[in-house]
Amino acid sequence: MTFVPPAVQAIADLTESTGLSKADVINRAVQIYAYLDAQTRGGADLLLRGPDGPPEKLHIV
Repeated sequence: MTFVPPAVQAIADLTESTGLSKADVINRAVQIYAYLDAQTRGGADLLLRGPDGPPEKLHIV
């Protein structure tokens, strides 16, 4: 399995910040992506609100 450099860096950052193994990070990411995909296919919107701002709609492409 080959990952693009930004994904490799994200995995490294997450293993460091969470203390999880690479496999755990990837497993959790896939599960979250599957959940979000199912929700958006079902008509849900993904919203993210920063600490000082209004909610913003997220688009996963």
